[in-house]
Amino acid sequence: MAERTVNGFLEELASGAPTPGGGGASAICGAIAAALGSMVGNLTSGKKKYAEYQEEIEETIAKCGGLVKEFEDLARRDEEVFAPLAKAYSIPKDQEGRDEILEGVLKDASTAPYEIVVKANETAKILERLAVIGSRLAISDVGVAAAACGTAAKGAAMNVYINTKSMKDRVYAEDLNRKTDSLVDETAEICDKVYKQVKTVLIGGN
Repeated sequence: MAERTVNGFLEELASGAPTPGGGGASAICGAIAAALGSMVGNLTSGKKKYAEYQEEIEETIAKCGGLVKEFEDLARRDEEVFAPLAKAYSIPKDQEGRDEILEGVLKDASTAPYEIVVKANETAKILERLAVIGSRLAISDVGVAAAACGTAAKGAAMNVYINTKSMKDRVYAEDLNRKTDSLVDETAEICDKVYKQVKTVLIGGN
C-alpha cells in the first residue's frame, strides 16, 4: 500500500481486478481514522490549554502512527491471500485433498480482515479519549475519524463472513463469527457515540 498513490489505489479498486477489494478498502478506512487521530494529537500537543494531557497526547500520537502502519500491512496481507484462495477454488471438486487445502486458505483469508476489526476496535478507543482531551479546534476531525473507523470494522467483518460461510469446520467458523460480531458491535457503539458527541459540540441537538 505504501508504494501506491491514492489515485493508483482507487483506480485498481475500481477495475475488474479481484484485488484490492473490500478488505483493503476497509483497512484504508482504518488507516485514515488512525491518521486523523494522530493529526488531532499533533494539533493538541504543546498547547497550554491541554498541558495536563501532554504525556497522554504524545502516547496517542505514537499509538496512532503505529496503527496506520498496521492497517497498511493488513491491506497488503488481505491482497496476498487472494491468489492461494482463488487457486484452491479452481481445484477440481473430486480431487483428493481439495477440501483440506480450501479449508486452510479460507482460514488464512479470514485472518487479515479479522485483524482489521481488532485494530479498528483499538482505534475507536483512542478516538473516544481524543473526543475528550483533543483540541476543540480539531474536534470535527475526531468525528470524521470515528465515521471512518466504524466503516473499517463493519467493512472488514464482511470479509470475515464471506470466508467463514464456506468453511467446513463450523465450530471454528462460528467462533470467529462470534468474536467478530462482538468487536464490531463494541466498535460501532463507540464510534457512534463519538460521532454524536462531536456533532453536539459543533451544532448542538440530540
